[in-house]
Amino acid sequence: MHAAALGAGLGGALLIAVGFVLQQKAAEQEPPDERLSFRLLVQLVRRPMWLGGIAAMIGGQILGAVALGQGTLALVEPIMATNVLFALPLSAVWHRRRLGVLEWVGAVSLIAGLAAFVAAGNPHGGSATHLPWPNWLIGAGSIALVAAAAVALGRRSSTNREATFLAVAAGVLYGLQDALTARAEAGLSSGIVGMLTSWPPFVLLAVAVVALLLNQSAFEAAPLDASLPATTVAEPLAGIAFGVGVYSEHLTLHGPLLVIELLGVVAMVVGVVLVARSPVVTMGSRAGRCAPAGPDVSGGEAAAPAPTPTPAPAPARSHGRPVRGRDSRRAPGVIRSPDPGRP
Repeated sequence: MHAAALGAGLGGALLIAVGFVLQQKAAEQEPPDERLSFRLLVQLVRRPMWLGGIAAMIGGQILGAVALGQGTLALVEPIMATNVLFALPLSAVWHRRRLGVLEWVGAVSLIAGLAAFVAAGNPHGGSATHLPWPNWLIGAGSIALVAAAAVALGRRSSTNREATFLAVAAGVLYGLQDALTARAEAGLSSGIVGMLTSWPPFVLLAVAVVALLLNQSAFEAAPLDASLPATTVAEPLAGIAFGVGVYSEHLTLHGPLLVIELLGVVAMVVGVVLVARSPVVTMGSRAGRCAPAGPDVSGGEAAAPAPTPTPAPAPARSHGRPVRGRDSRRAPGVIRSPDPGRP
């Protein structure tokens, strides 16, 4: 069962990585006044590249739902976090660049942390059905408060930090979306009609739309390196916390295994940050935002060309002497020498 969840989760992570890259490319072309407005989504639906990214993300979410059906939320969430690992080679191919040491160190750190966490934590058990309302209100309400606080902090920050805070808000809502997906999937036991007449699918849709708006606003605000790490880390952390706190999923939290789990989480976070901040991942978005007139080879902001100075006209000469204008004046104390060729 864990093998099936692993395969579906990795496939979903790949499609989500493709979706993130395409969506960010499209969103960065929108004006800043569309940020955090549903007008942004209206404008983006007119862009084929963005629609392709949405299609890839939907495919990734479907595979993520399949993975959740085969494994626990605490198992699937770290696997889905590897989407940023797939974004690295995709961006390298896109920009025709080679991967450096920083990118490979981040990739190895992410994979090692994921393996250590899953092996030591051994997530198992839990149930997403027949949960009392207080559990849902406390869990979902806590995530909503974190998202609202992140948006409020972002509105008071610089553009890059605003993108990071908006990505945190989107990430925690994506974690809640994953939890609601597990709940809706569990409702299939009563049939499709029974699932569609219950509340989880509709709450899932509302959470997904708000999370999408926050994520696209983060993509619009700044390059990929300012938002992707925050989203990728916040989503699994929120999902794991919800799974353990609300669905009563179990993790091994004692002895040396707890130390290994903590080290695994640290390694995952470090790996995600290193990979997502790679120049290979962020080159395209920076070049497109900072240098609209042409690609920036260095990956930084394109410097404006220095104005070419207009040379001063050389004084006209007649018979070897400067021609003086009508308003020219002789310097005081200077005596003009006689012209030897003049009679």
